[in-house]
Order: sequence, then structure tokens, then C-alpha cells
Amino acid sequence: MARPLSKAKREAILAAACKLVAEFGTGAPTAKIAKEARLAEGTLFTYFASKDDLLNQLYLELKADFASLNFASYPAGGSVRDRFEHFWNGLIDWGAKYPAKRKALRQLAVSDRISQETRSKAAMAFAEISALFEQGRKDGLLKDQPQSFTGTVLDAMSSMTLDLIAQEPSRHDHYRKAGFAVFWDGISA
Repeated sequence: MARPLSKAKREAILAAACKLVAEFGTGAPTAKIAKEARLAEGTLFTYFASKDDLLNQLYLELKADFASLNFASYPAGGSVRDRFEHFWNGLIDWGAKYPAKRKALRQLAVSDRISQETRSKAAMAFAEISALFEQGRKDGLLKDQPQSFTGTVLDAMSSMTLDLIAQEPSRHDHYRKAGFAVFWDGISA
């Protein structure tokens, strides 16, 4: 009978993959990932069928990590602006606290190694935000732009804000507030 897989080893592989994908992109060799996790390369493939499987699982883990922190105290009954601000603050705080996770997620998000099925699974965790975009547009609170455009503006503004926070960590709150103000002014009607 096969031994059960170790949760600690799986987590070590994912942590190593996160670190190396952030550093080298999706081209990070599995041998380096295994070495960083302090495991034999063959052990990596006991936990993940292929490198693409590992990358897809890492993408899901990072999305779930962000979603669980952001939606734990999500103000579902709040105004559209308050809910956007809550999401923004969670995005900025998570990105500032976990820069390697943020960078790895950005690398994975643009990779063709992440399957459409994985992207769809990950998007389910953010259905509330998609609904928020639609509600804001329907209620006339947001400019009539495609959600993909507004999402791209969110990504660009949050990246710029996080870059400034990385340069001046003592101004975290200032940049988070200022970044949201500019973002909100750009998307609100």
C-alpha cells in the first residue's frame, strides 16, 4: 500500500515554486523547485503530474489565498464604493505583505501554461467582484466601460501603488488611500 502524501511536502513544493516563478517566471526549472523545497526532483512529480499541473495548482492556491483574506470581512451590504475600496485595500495589503506571491501570480496570470479550466475555477472565487462591476454599471455609478477595461485599470493602478509602497513602506497607508482615490475617480461616473 502506498504511503499517504505529506501535506508539508506539498506545501514546500508550492512555496518553492512560488518563490522561483516570481524570480524566473514559468520557465523556472523543476529541478530548482525541488531543490528549493529540499526534495528530490522525482518527489515533485509524486505530488504533481507535470510542471503544468504544478503551475496550475500554484495559480489556484495564490488566488484562493488572496480571496480568503479579502473576502473574510467583505462588506456585502456596503455601498458599491465601500465594497470596491475594501477589495482595493485587501489587494494592496496582500500584495505589500506577500510580494513574491504577487509577482508569481502576475507571471502565472499571463502564462499560456494556465488552462482555461483553471482560470474559470479561480474566477469563481471572485464572482462577487464581477457582480459588483455589473451592479455599479447598472446603477450608473461606474463609467460604461467593459469589465475587462476596468479590471486592467485596477491592475495597473494597484501595481503602481504597490511599487511606491515597496519604495517607501512607511507611506503604505498614504499610497493605498491615494491610489484608491485615483482609481475610483477613473472608474466612477
